Amino acid sequence: MDTILVINAGSSSLKFEVFAVADTLARQIKGKMEGIGTAPRLSIRNVGGDQLAQEDYPCELVADLPSAMRLVGQWLHGRIEGRLIAVGHRVVHGGPNHAGPVKVDDSLLRELEWYTPLAPLHQPNNLAPIKVLLERQPDLAQVACFDTAFHRGHDPMADHYAIPTRYFEEGVRRYGFHGLSYEYVAGRLAEVAPDVAGGRVIVAHLGSGASMCALREGRSVESTLGFTALDGLPMGTRCGQIDPGVLLYLLEQHGLSARQLQDLLYKESGLKGLSGISNDVRDLLDSEAAGATLALDHFVHRIGLNAGALAAALSGLDAFVFTAGIGENSPAMRERIARKLAWLGVSLDVERNNAGELLVSSDDSKVKVFVIPTDEELMIARHTFALIAAGGAEPAGTPQLYA
Repeated sequence: MDTILVINAGSSSLKFEVFAVADTLARQIKGKMEGIGTAPRLSIRNVGGDQLAQEDYPCELVADLPSAMRLVGQWLHGRIEGRLIAVGHRVVHGGPNHAGPVKVDDSLLRELEWYTPLAPLHQPNNLAPIKVLLERQPDLAQVACFDTAFHRGHDPMADHYAIPTRYFEEGVRRYGFHGLSYEYVAGRLAEVAPDVAGGRVIVAHLGSGASMCALREGRSVESTLGFTALDGLPMGTRCGQIDPGVLLYLLEQHGLSARQLQDLLYKESGLKGLSGISNDVRDLLDSEAAGATLALDHFVHRIGLNAGALAAALSGLDAFVFTAGIGENSPAMRERIARKLAWLGVSLDVERNNAGELLVSSDDSKVKVFVIPTDEELMIARHTFALIAAGGAEPAGTPQLYA
């Protein structure tokens, strides 16, 4: 039996899944090392949800991603049945040259490192496991799957900024992100609601990172995110859309350095900055503080504004889809957002919404509303297998991952 390992590395966590390759991809193991550098904890379950591992580690033992990978690899060693044929990675930024997954080599790695300033919270952590594997097991096939790739089919009009075109040719353009999530949801919607999947759809990926995407016939035509992962909606700690004049003001009048400005926009803003309490919607919903109310009201307000813009890009709206952490798990936020979208023809069924059903709109809603859990890891596994199968890559044999 052949297997594929999927790695989704963040700033303080390492998510991983193992898929068996047969007629279809079958998830076998799902795990996460979280709290890297602060309070490391490894948690692993099998496909049935049974706990396979649950262990806390001293901070100094798991101080960074390479050390987390070493421990995860040691656990996986001998437990992956059959041959490991490839490792698939989520990489947030693929730049203008990649409209699909790519097999990794040193040249690609150097190219992807160039995009680090455009996704400073994500890109270095996405690339760290790739570097480790290239060094320790260079013959093992690795595939980079990009969050930007799904949006590469946009009309150039949608991707241009109104600045001299020489900068567009240099790569200063609107890229869009969360593409692996949108690609999965588009495919899933075609399965569960083919009558609307080919029409005009807005998908709201609402989590710590948040964005929205307009789909026509299952393809991205517009997105709220742009050159970096800062644009569009306010997020857990990121500002969302902001007047560039504010940045000039902060630079000139407050004397912020580029690094200070980056930290402000990426780490101190969004729901955290507005509330002064937390970047977690659950904490804000439980709070009666004025800052919590402001943050949630602002979040819903901006979702409403962006939904209007995306509906305009589509010349109408047939369906609206909630996905990701907030979208999938918070009936209260779905209800608040749906009220904001009533003018578009959205009407929620309270019982369906509270139960978290697939279809949560009322029978008389002009726009159908769905809750579709995303599965970026399965999307990565699919892309990885398809690329390796097409390229005829040789299996790596019995894995000796990071021992």
